[in-house]
Formats: sequence, structure tokens, C-alpha cells
Amino acid sequence: MLSYRHSFHAGNFADLLKHITLVYLLDYLNKKDKPYCYLDTHSGAGLYDLTSSHAAKTNEFSEGIARFAQASLEQPQLQRYWQLIKKINSGTQLRLYPGSPQLASLLLRPTDRLLLNELHSTDHKHLVALLSQDKRCLIKQEDAFAVLKASLPPKEKRGLVFIDPSYEKKDDYQKLIQALVSAHKRFATGVYAIWYPVISRQDTEAWIQKLVATGLPKLMRIEHCPYPDTSGQGMTGSGMLIINPPYTLAEDFKKLLKELEFILRQGTPGKIRAESLS
Repeated sequence: MLSYRHSFHAGNFADLLKHITLVYLLDYLNKKDKPYCYLDTHSGAGLYDLTSSHAAKTNEFSEGIARFAQASLEQPQLQRYWQLIKKINSGTQLRLYPGSPQLASLLLRPTDRLLLNELHSTDHKHLVALLSQDKRCLIKQEDAFAVLKASLPPKEKRGLVFIDPSYEKKDDYQKLIQALVSAHKRFATGVYAIWYPVISRQDTEAWIQKLVATGLPKLMRIEHCPYPDTSGQGMTGSGMLIINPPYTLAEDFKKLLKELEFILRQGTPGKIRAESLS
């Protein structure tokens, strides 16, 4: 069993980029009346307590959502995300941070469908306790790439595939490339959102170039790195790869990322990018 637990990292700077992107994409899909499927391959526990011993041990949220909570937000997309965070928390205290399944459950409509998957036994139990009463949800406990292969194309012929691996196993990077190529062949019109960490800039760029070399069309990259590549910080930043992005995404995120970088800045300015790779 893999040891990764997102409860140690919930609400950090990478979560903000990941979940702001998720909210943006789901709002985009909601503009059309036709139902869609939301497939979350690495769902996690769904909801995290920022006062828990796990969160306190790393204190990563203090440089992410805690700093964000003190900011005066200008960009509508950032305001939209913050309204959802406040909806999860009662009163003025920031205690709970929603993972991608919880955010999706707030945004999907009664006619839409959530297919959630989490392999870790403890986090799977938490996810079931959180969302099993939601009739729109089907919750699995299987290998993420097997679920991806078995679930596409969705019966709705429309949807968002959200892939957020821990990359705890080195071969996850290559497996992900193979899985995306296979998935796109079966569901070419779907929107795909893939999170990735920036730990070694050289390795990150080499992996992204391998993905680009597959010929996947309409591929966009969004990235935010609060720390310099050579800081020795470990994870210096993170990014999202989007297949079939909304046409408005690039321009909206160029503005959004500038504000997000300023809010989360660690001393010297960080690096941001929103660019097409296809």
C-alpha cells in the first residue's frame, strides 16, 4: 500500500493552483445544459482538517490557503474559489480545506455524475463517509490507471478527467503518458486536467517534452513556482497540463496567476506561465 497522505499537504500553494483550475474548468462545463461526468482518478479523502496533527506537522497550508485568506482578491476566478472555501467553513475560522471531490460535489448539477477513485484504504474510508450519500457519486478503490481505462468514454460523451497522482512511484510519470494517449483515443473530446510537481526542473521539462512528443492536440500548460528552481526547497512549484482547454483559459490565467503569485510570494518574485504546448 502506498504511504502518501494528502492530509500532510492540504491547502498548500500547489493545492491552490490545482483547485482554482478545477473550479474554472467545472464552471466552464456548467455553461452548457448537457450532463457530463467528472472522473477523479486520485481523489484523496475529500476534505481535510487544517487543525489536525498531519497538517500541523508540515504547516504547508500557512504558505497557501492561510495566506490567501488574508488577501484582498481582485480576479473573479480567485473570488469564486474563495467563496467555495468559505462555504465549507462555518463562521470566520478557516479550519477545513476541501479536496477535489468535495469541490466537484459543490459545483456539479443534479444531472451530472461523479466517478471518484482512491486506492489508499484510510482515505477511501474518509471519502466514502463524506460523499457516499450523494446519489450522483460512485466511489471506487482501484488502481487509478485501471479506472481511467475502464471508464472512458463516459456514457454522457462529455466530461472532465482530473488526474492528480502523488508521483510516489517513479514509473508513474511514464505510466501517465501512456494512460493519457490511450484515454484520448477513446475520449478525444473530453477535458483532461493533470497536476504535476516541479522538483527537478530538468526532469520536469524532459517529462513534459515526452508528453508533447506523443502528438496530443490542444495541450496547455499552467505553472506557478513560488521558489527558485535552485532553492533546494524540494517541491519549488507545480503545474497543470490541460487537454482541450476552454479558449478563454490562457488569457484568464495570465491575469489570475499574476495575482496568485503576488499573494503567495516567498520573498523574491516567483515564476508563472500559461502557454500552449501544441
